[in-house]
Amino acid sequence: MGRMLEAGVDVRKSLKTSSSNTRDQRLSDTVSDVLTCVKKGDDLTTSFQQHGKRYPALFLDLLNVGEQTGSLPEVFAALADYYEANVKRMREFRSQITWPVIQLFAAILVIGALIYILGIIGESNPGQETYDILGLGLMGTSGAVKWFTMTLGTLLAGWVGYTFATRTAAGKMALHPFLMLIPGVGRCMTSFGIARFSWCFALTQQAGMPIKPSLESSLRATANGAFIAGIPGIWDQLAEGQTLADALKSSRLFPVEFLHIVDTAEQTGTVPESLERMSHHFDEDAHRAMTWMTTLMARGIWGMVALFIAFIVIKFFMRYVAMINSLM
Repeated sequence: MGRMLEAGVDVRKSLKTSSSNTRDQRLSDTVSDVLTCVKKGDDLTTSFQQHGKRYPALFLDLLNVGEQTGSLPEVFAALADYYEANVKRMREFRSQITWPVIQLFAAILVIGALIYILGIIGESNPGQETYDILGLGLMGTSGAVKWFTMTLGTLLAGWVGYTFATRTAAGKMALHPFLMLIPGVGRCMTSFGIARFSWCFALTQQAGMPIKPSLESSLRATANGAFIAGIPGIWDQLAEGQTLADALKSSRLFPVEFLHIVDTAEQTGTVPESLERMSHHFDEDAHRAMTWMTTLMARGIWGMVALFIAFIVIKFFMRYVAMINSLM
């Protein structure tokens, strides 16, 4: 859309061509409806807002600004970069987290298999005591079922709970502040949040959006409940005449380095340009933090597996020592 509109292609042709290049049928269907509305004389923002659940609020906000200021090509190009970067980061995270997750599930399956096999061996020798590998009373088929229920059931419940909690802004505001207290996780979430805020605030200001909706859209674009919860407090500070740097400082979400840069940019009148540059630096910081976090998770899982192996070896050793002593 950005390239075609910049070249002067009619918006109706641009919509039709853009929607034909996607593999997502939902996008093609909604853009077809938008195209029908545009042909009737509606503007793009009104047409897309009819499918508000399909499109992010940031997309709709910037689309409205682009139409009002005549900067639709630039807005579409910037949104393309933003969402492409999000997809790239998500793919990187999934690729980095896949192996640790496989290791975790493999460890759970191996323990469950041992519980089951040792239970079957004990049942086949009635005179022999069934060996409790974990010391938790989990033996045989029933023990394996309980083990999988405790471990896989807990992981599934946690994933489902997180998914439902983060579907709404209220859920994010309740959950994310606690996640940010976790070492490593908090650093990663903060860096991503600041990178997205910086990019969005720079774009909305350059597009001519008023300061209040610009600030609100930028904080919502972080997709972080802690930043979203800070919207009222930050705006109250600005409304009272505080500088942007002081208003952001009151939220206690932004590092000192970032606040110094914003303060200097305000004095020189280059806030959008400075924040646009800083968004790339914080995005790189977030990428490094994510790599560190996934590496730490992988090592943690390896450590748990190693401790379990050591526990089993020592337990078997002590069992046979006890048997030898009893025979002697």
